[in-house]
Amino acid sequence: MMEKNEYYHLLEKLYSKSLILESTSEFQQVLYFHFIDAIAHLDYSLCQLAFNYQSPRNIMNMQYMRWRIDEEKKGERIYFAEFINWLKAENQEKYESLPTLWKEIYDESSPVCYRSFRIVLDPGSYQPVPAGFFQVSIEELFSQKFIRSLYNDASLGMLFDEFMQTKKKE
Repeated sequence: MMEKNEYYHLLEKLYSKSLILESTSEFQQVLYFHFIDAIAHLDYSLCQLAFNYQSPRNIMNMQYMRWRIDEEKKGERIYFAEFINWLKAENQEKYESLPTLWKEIYDESSPVCYRSFRIVLDPGSYQPVPAGFFQVSIEELFSQKFIRSLYNDASLGMLFDEFMQTKKKE
């Protein structure tokens, strides 16, 4: 049996989170897709570090991640990265309140990216992502303030709608 490492403990922390008290059907749908997508990338990256690459858990992750590539390109989802950069330029306070993972992945000036579905902080390095990054990402994504901002009639949901109105005028 494999010894539980620090990444395995972070997976347990991620899996202990719940959205049971939220009405996810009332979330702004593009924001909800990218919220779940960020969680999936956290899960995938943590599993790569906590389990053997060919473990059943990692194989299942790869199946979802292949599917999500096409899903990300559907409808208004294609504008999500542009929305993040619009927030950075137009609403710095709201941008700063976003989870670090979203800011780092979608900010066009950041080197952080998803590579083979893994979270990569420095594309030129082969070092694993520090466990502390995952700890912060999990806490930020599941903070009540952030989750509440994802609703259609909440701050981030309304800002996304405002952003999409500017896209329709172009």
